[in-house]
Amino acid sequence: KSFDVVRGSERHTFDSFECAINAMAPRCAHCEGRIIGHGVEKDGTFYCCAHCSSSAGVRELRDRA
Repeated sequence: KSFDVVRGSERHTFDSFECAINAMAPRCAHCEGRIIGHGVEKDGTFYCCAHCSSSAGVRELRDRA
């Protein structure tokens, strides 16, 4: 059983969430891990967590509690 994921004008068909995440989830600018939760962002740069943003020199970001 497949499902479609639409982002803007992109449409992709997948048969598993794992494949969808691998193909479409953004990567953390610090550790390069896939961001599948909330993540944090500063000026269009995405991080998986505040620890990674701080390690990259962006210290004002905080994880959601």
